Amino acid sequence: MELALQVKDLCKTYVTNKRQNNVLRNVNFTVEQGEMVAVMGPSGSGKSTLLYCVSGMDRPTAGEVMLGDQKITGLSEKKLAETRLLDMGFIFQQMHLLKNLSIIDNIILPAYQSRKRDRTRQEIDEYGRALMRKLGISEIAERDIMEVSGGQLQRACICRSLMNHPKVLFADEPTGALNRRSSEEVMQELNRCNAEGTTILLVTHDMKVAAKCSRILYIVDGNIEGELSLGKCQQEDGEQMEKTPLQRERERIVDQWLNEMGW
Repeated sequence: MELALQVKDLCKTYVTNKRQNNVLRNVNFTVEQGEMVAVMGPSGSGKSTLLYCVSGMDRPTAGEVMLGDQKITGLSEKKLAETRLLDMGFIFQQMHLLKNLSIIDNIILPAYQSRKRDRTRQEIDEYGRALMRKLGISEIAERDIMEVSGGQLQRACICRSLMNHPKVLFADEPTGALNRRSSEEVMQELNRCNAEGTTILLVTHDMKVAAKCSRILYIVDGNIEGELSLGKCQQEDGEQMEKTPLQRERERIVDQWLNEMGW
């Protein structure tokens, strides 16, 4: 299996008032193409810092990150920004959408910003609307971002993250600001994206979210202290995954493992 991500001896140190804070300490892991991997750990353990350093949103102090066969650590700011735009997708807990644009315009914006010139404006617009149909939000295309629900906004963010066919999708607490129903809907869409081949690395504090991933990494004080493999999450169209016996068993396994890890 080819590797989508390879992280080697990743370190991140902040210096405050001449005192060092080692947030990440020689972190090593890989993510295979088509995997959906969750990063969990207690507050302050380095989860989000790890995600930002791996995705190039923050510079690590030391170590190496490979995106496919491309080494992204050490790239210039211009080249790194281009790589994030063309080869990565991002979903955050706080949905960073532009208030002066409609939902569809927010979604297709990354495609217009990209340097890929093989798509016409019509093709970009059609692909954005096709993504919205797939995620069940085509009816809100022309609405303002203040006129839709949180779950709909997060699904719009998923559409936006997929516009440039990213190699890896990064998500930082993608369901953290949502109620349980909206969280379930968003995770169904992420699982569907993953089933179609999109590689996903996400940070979460939600055991139910982690149980829908194929693998979980547990980080404590900047170190990967444990790993749990669950295999692909199977789902039936239209079926709430959290109510299936298989999903309940996955949640039981994750809950037991997290307790063993000191969660």
